[in-house]
Amino acid sequence: MHIKCSLLILCHSCVLQEDVALHELDNGNEPLLPSQHNLYLPRLYDYVLVADKVEDMEDRIFKKQDAFICELKQKNIKVTRIEDAGKVFFGVCAPEEIFAKYKYLLKVSDACNWSGEQKCDLSVSLCTRIRIVHFVLNNTFIGSGEGLRDLLCQGAFESTFCLHEKKEQKNLKKKWASWLAVMKLFQQPVTDIKDYFGEKVALYYLWLGWYTRMLVPAAVIGIVVFLYGLAFFNTSPLIHEVCDSNIIMCPRCDIRCSVWNLSDTCTYAKVSQLFDNEGTVAFAMFMAIWATLFLELWKRHRALHVSKWKVFDWCEEEEELILEIVNNPKCKPKEFSHSYLRSIVVLLLVTLVLVVIIGLTHALVICRVLTAILLSQSTWHFLRDHSSTIAMLSGAVLHYITIQVMTRVKKPRSFAATEKSFTVKMFTFQFFTLFSSLFYVAFFLGRINGYPGNYVRIAGKWRLEECHPSGCLTDLFIQMAVILLLKQTINNIFEFTVPWLKLCFKRTKAKTMRRKCGNCYRKACREEEGNFDPCDLCKLRNWMENYDLTDVNAFSLFNEFLEMVLQFSFTTIFVAAFPLAPLLALINNIFEIRLDAIKMVSLERRLVPKKTNDIGVWTRILEVVGVMAVIANGLVIGISSDFIPRLVYRYHYGPCATSNSTSLDCMTGYINNTLATAFMSNVYIKKDFKDLIENGYNITQCSYKDYRSDENQSLTSQFWLILALRFAFVILFEHVVVMCKFIAAWFIPDSPIRVKNDRLDDKLRRLKKELEEATAVYNSRSTEV
Repeated sequence: MHIKCSLLILCHSCVLQEDVALHELDNGNEPLLPSQHNLYLPRLYDYVLVADKVEDMEDRIFKKQDAFICELKQKNIKVTRIEDAGKVFFGVCAPEEIFAKYKYLLKVSDACNWSGEQKCDLSVSLCTRIRIVHFVLNNTFIGSGEGLRDLLCQGAFESTFCLHEKKEQKNLKKKWASWLAVMKLFQQPVTDIKDYFGEKVALYYLWLGWYTRMLVPAAVIGIVVFLYGLAFFNTSPLIHEVCDSNIIMCPRCDIRCSVWNLSDTCTYAKVSQLFDNEGTVAFAMFMAIWATLFLELWKRHRALHVSKWKVFDWCEEEEELILEIVNNPKCKPKEFSHSYLRSIVVLLLVTLVLVVIIGLTHALVICRVLTAILLSQSTWHFLRDHSSTIAMLSGAVLHYITIQVMTRVKKPRSFAATEKSFTVKMFTFQFFTLFSSLFYVAFFLGRINGYPGNYVRIAGKWRLEECHPSGCLTDLFIQMAVILLLKQTINNIFEFTVPWLKLCFKRTKAKTMRRKCGNCYRKACREEEGNFDPCDLCKLRNWMENYDLTDVNAFSLFNEFLEMVLQFSFTTIFVAAFPLAPLLALINNIFEIRLDAIKMVSLERRLVPKKTNDIGVWTRILEVVGVMAVIANGLVIGISSDFIPRLVYRYHYGPCATSNSTSLDCMTGYINNTLATAFMSNVYIKKDFKDLIENGYNITQCSYKDYRSDENQSLTSQFWLILALRFAFVILFEHVVVMCKFIAAWFIPDSPIRVKNDRLDDKLRRLKKELEEATAVYNSRSTEV
């Protein structure tokens, strides 16, 4: 008989106290045994392995389990076996000599930060103990050379996780992991988080808290820019010119699309004024500099805490080498290697993936074109009249769905190479998935679709879509708003509710088992006066509570970082098109901190603590995003928005430039200046609009947005002047902002002076102490001689 094995590793390093793990009901109040009976005190378990019971001892899975347990015993690791309800539990207790070796090697290494008159804290904390045992188990191999990770890939083992400590868990829930803690806004007990989850998790929340705090000034400035556009909502001459216009515009599609009046876009013109105004330029420059200030101030903020935690000079590679020696004194170092062939293969595969993403972007464009055509043929007047807007919204929603699907396709079970290279590859993949469609909307939409008489068509049949009647920036604004709102709200809802519902279902299913556990105690107390050994189920009660929690893996913290860094990209790269992005990010992050905390403390199994002193390669990625934000915002303002055309008209073609009259606003006539006229007498234009003419529309001309001559539709000199100034502005904008970024980075040191001086004093005291000890040894030897 064979029952497929699944192995769960429960990382547990606390003694199960009688009054906590054995003598409480589900509500944690009523004792099950009298407190004076201290008959059962479980030993310390560092890990617990859980497997389905296999009856056939000749089964391949059973043999691999037995071989793995034997390898652990050969390392003097004590293993206790308990069977219950078709499960086999192996309680793992590591010998103290493992931790003694670790402390000694750490003492003589350079991986530790000096503090005061002694080296860094060498006591093996709970987090350190878990980390050491986790490393030993994952680097224990059976005779066939298969380790724990290999068996996981084979399906023999299911997962690995650590147990929560009830006292510390309750403390974190009270201080941090509750919805009531939202009122504390930016306050987080990062030291308590570090003591429970390790430095890596603590640095994530420290970074997230700092990022959220720095979003406050960005959100305030974004609101000011929005209110600036709102202040001129009803007084802008551009809005009045659109709303009062009687200009007939050319059809936006071929089939069942009629001419339309420019005044029909009055509402959209007012909306575009809220984010496409003079304040947007200043806000984009501010956000580019803000990104640099955020990173530089974060480095200082990090330095203060890692110095306090005594891990400033911590070296992860050296600690890994120490763990290798502790696990196997005969181990050989993993030498560095580089394969050009492997690098070429990886580069080709990454390129292939990016090509697929770009292909999906083209597919989204085609879907939007076809959607607009189908809606324009609808019998519903509302769908037909608003076909372009609905197609644009559906494209944004489809893009969001594509993001969710593609981000779940490329997720291997384990890190193929180092965490650094994996992070870079995954971020690149996600970034292109998220921003490919946005780059098309920002820089290509409406610029490659042609003009009346010479439209660009897909397969020679379907016209490419045009920009929104109120401007190309409106398309980008709607796309950003839809994706950002959907991504943050829906993701957070599923991120919290799915593990919560799973936990409720599992605990309801296990309720009968737990009641049986309590009844077992009560019956024993009555019949045997408490003189008994509790059943195996009672001993495993705390383990079973953690068994019901949502599984975690190496991607858990990575996914949280990835989500926030992508949000940072959204907040900075296209902020010129959506000034309210920092505000939405701020509101989301205030709840995101508590949501992640509740999920990590109450709904998920405990993460294996990791020791580090930085957020790793994410710092470099954030710096790259900051540079990309400068380039993208410069292009959005210079190429996508009407900022440059308005300046050119104001100072070169407008009434203020051509006459001395002050009775007219300088922007009067701007809208009409941006339009060209298509005459139906032109053979090619008449061919494009033949369906319109056949349907009985008696028009001789229509207008479209472009700088072209009315006679031969050639580009005018104004177009070339604006184009030259657009590129000049982009170059000037980028150079000025990049220079400001470099000045800010130079002006703000990465580490506070206090931290540098404290470390200098600590090293000086350490060297003096070493010299005194060496002198004392030398003098004693001289005396003996």
